[in-house]
Amino acid sequence: MDNLTKVPTVSKKVLVPFILITSLFALWGFANAVTDPMVQAFKKVLELSNSEAAWVQMAFYGGYFCMALPAAMFMRKYSYKVGILIGLGLYATGALLFYPAAITEKFWFFCLGLYILTFGLAFLETAANPYALAMGAKETATQRLNLAQAFNPVGLIVGLFVAQQFVLKNLKSDDIENFRSLDEATKILIRTSDLMVIRDPYVILGLVISVVFVLFLVNKMPQAKAEGEMPNIGETFKVLVKNKKYVLGVLAQIFHTGCLIMCWTYIYQYAEAIGIDSVTAGYYQMAAFVLFTIGRAIGTYLLRFISSGKLLMYFAILGAIFTFGAIFIEGIVGLYSLVGISFFMSLMFPTIYGIALGDLNEEQSKVGSAGLIMSIVGGALMPKLQALIVDIGGNGVTDTTIMGVPEINFSYVLPFVCFTYIGWYGFRVFRRYEIAKI
Repeated sequence: MDNLTKVPTVSKKVLVPFILITSLFALWGFANAVTDPMVQAFKKVLELSNSEAAWVQMAFYGGYFCMALPAAMFMRKYSYKVGILIGLGLYATGALLFYPAAITEKFWFFCLGLYILTFGLAFLETAANPYALAMGAKETATQRLNLAQAFNPVGLIVGLFVAQQFVLKNLKSDDIENFRSLDEATKILIRTSDLMVIRDPYVILGLVISVVFVLFLVNKMPQAKAEGEMPNIGETFKVLVKNKKYVLGVLAQIFHTGCLIMCWTYIYQYAEAIGIDSVTAGYYQMAAFVLFTIGRAIGTYLLRFISSGKLLMYFAILGAIFTFGAIFIEGIVGLYSLVGISFFMSLMFPTIYGIALGDLNEEQSKVGSAGLIMSIVGGALMPKLQALIVDIGGNGVTDTTIMGVPEINFSYVLPFVCFTYIGWYGFRVFRRYEIAKI
């Protein structure tokens, strides 16, 4: 492990391309953060149940699942730069679709915009993650990816700030104590106004992404390392399926992404259960993002001295402990526990990604990256399952109790299960693959 302190994480000759690539991590972080509060916003504005509003996350993270493999197939033949340009184009298109969606006032139209937007994110993540891994020595690949991913929380914080200050604070439906009881004419006026409020940040985002598209178009980016004849895709799949560290890593990534989105999306419902409004709840989510950022920085540093699998196991165990607190400690202390979980989730995505792709060659990494990006579908499926738990007693968040705690508290048993598996995966990686290297 001592060699990790001697090999530079990023060499000077690829510094500028690395900076350009890391900017993408902030851009999809922004999209993630600005979308999480929209579950609660659409629930209020369009009078949806928790499970109906969860279609926001189904559309957002479902787009990753559908487009990640086509994106990887595309980048087997073309350069990372072309893939990034397509990703930025789809990202901008999906964001700009919020303009006609707000005019029609159709929930499915907003979901379609998010779905297309994440087609673009799938291209960006499929390109940027393995590209960051490949930009230097293999010994420091996981560190390098963690460094690039450190810019992701910056986008998260900015995205949440925009959602909180320019959306949640301006929603008239959230200011009225019982919006559902108003007469239909009044509700129509408020709904139209609120949907315009939701629309604006996405339209502005679409315009910003268009500018970024131009910047990438005019700048030179190094080509992928692998040139020449491509291996048969079927053979590549066979190799990946036989690689247990990779397959179990994909499953770990499904659980991690599901855990992440559940803890961030339903922090608003958790706060609602103890009488905290959505704007104030946004400050707690902001605190969670700050802890996430700090955790990513500390985790990246610790990887210089502690193996990836071992550190992943430690963070998963601590995350499970805090989740246990969020379930069984009611009130503000439970909310503090929920916020604290973000610190321990911070390390997981890039670390699992680096572990799973660590033994693969360039071609296998391109296809394997698609599987890991497809695993982001956990962020679509698990929040939907959590919403069904929250809706057991009705559309509220404290309609019934399960095991002596409100339904919203009990729903966090799902993240607890996720942490349990991730901890086991980290332990398995450490015992089977890392001890011999120490």
